[in-house]
This record gives sequence, structure tokens and C-alpha cells, in this order.
Amino acid sequence: MIGIDVGGSRKGFHAVALTGGAYAARLGSSEVQELAHWCRSVIAAYRIAIDAPCRWSSDGRARPCERELMQRGIFCFASPSHAAAVSHHSNYYGWMLQGEALYRELEASHPLLSGLPAPGLPASGPACFETFPHAITWQLRGGNAAARQKRQQRRALLEQAGIDTAPLTSIDWIDAALCALAAHHLGSGRPCRAYGEQATGLIVVPQGPSAAEPAHWRGLVSDLSCIGGGTSLARTAFERLVCLPVAPSIA
Repeated sequence: MIGIDVGGSRKGFHAVALTGGAYAARLGSSEVQELAHWCRSVIAAYRIAIDAPCRWSSDGRARPCERELMQRGIFCFASPSHAAAVSHHSNYYGWMLQGEALYRELEASHPLLSGLPAPGLPASGPACFETFPHAITWQLRGGNAAARQKRQQRRALLEQAGIDTAPLTSIDWIDAALCALAAHHLGSGRPCRAYGEQATGLIVVPQGPSAAEPAHWRGLVSDLSCIGGGTSLARTAFERLVCLPVAPSIA
């Protein structure tokens, strides 16, 4: 199983492989073809979990999977349309374009997952899927995922799963390993949850323990403000994700 944290052209990709749920290897690369070869031929991965949108917005608004996450109190950014991503003046969405290239390169050997298998059964055949470290943390911690403590919380989840975190020397490696843990859950038939729909993209995460009811809107805005930009930006982000068209100017 492999998890991949996706960055822009300068940051590149961070990939972590698990074997039997244990840390096996890692690869840092800025080349899509090199990473795809590593996944297919070096690791021979069965499931590949990718922290990047697998589909673009079809109408300029947040995708259904992203709206569902926000409605649960799980903060995420909205995916723009492909045209908006390509035309953005600062290449803000460059990392999403890198993700698109990776999905395309893997398509022949690891097609995009179309849905969850029956409960208790692993999905059949190699596949890749979109996941999201913050949502994984939220699910596995029963709704308790704090942006300010993401490094500590995510590392602790990996250690609780028996994964050696010594080689995970940055948040990028930690997030890649957390994605790999999601792939391990799915590949071993453990309960998972899929947000969204096939046409606009699924975000798949481990089911985890029962979470508390979603936070009230004001509480969510307060929590988002700690990520950066203050309450005003957080309020704008919430409105943008749930209600309004994506506006590149706030990126």
C-alpha cells in the first residue's frame, strides 16, 4: 500500500509504502513517471491513496465530497474548475495539476476507485483513490482533529497503528504515511467511508470511532481562523466551500 502527499513542481511528491501495515520504504520525487514506476514496479502497490483532488469542479463550486466534509465540520479547500486552475495568475493550484498528472499516469495500472467494496471485503483489483489527511485524522480520532496539533496527532495515529515514524522527518512524510494507512484500511477490508459521488470524485477515509455531532457554524469558523488569516478569511472560506463559486482571488 502506498500513500502520496502531492506538492507543486518545486516541492514534488512524497510517497510512503507500507507492507502488512508496517513502514517499508519512501520516495521523494518531482517526476510523475518516476513515482508511477516506483509504485508499479518497485513496490508493486495494490492500493495507492493520493492527497490531491481526483476530479475538478464541474460548476465552479466545491465538489459534493468537499461540501459533505464541511458539513461534518471537517475543513478542506474547494477544488476549482480545470480552467480556473490552469489560468490562475500565481499557479496557486499547481499542486492539483501535479495530482491530475499522477492520476493520469497511474490510470492504466491503477484505475480510480469507483466505490467502496461490500463491508468486510477488500476492494478487488489494483486501484488508486483520493484521500485527505485532515479527514483521516478527524475520523480516526472521533472528530477531534486540531490544525495546530496536526504533526503530533497524525504521528500519534501512525504510532498507534504500529508504524515506525523515525523515517518520517517532516509533515509531508507523515501525511504520506497517513494516506498509506488509509490505503491499508481499504485494502484489508476494514470499515471505510467515502464522501461524495463517483462522477465528481470520492474522498475515501477510514471509518474510525463515532464522532461528535458537527460543530455549529460559528464554532467552525472560529476553528478555521486558527489555520491562518483570522476569522474573516475563515468565514470567507466556509462560505466559499459550502455556498459560493470558487474565487481564485482568496487563494
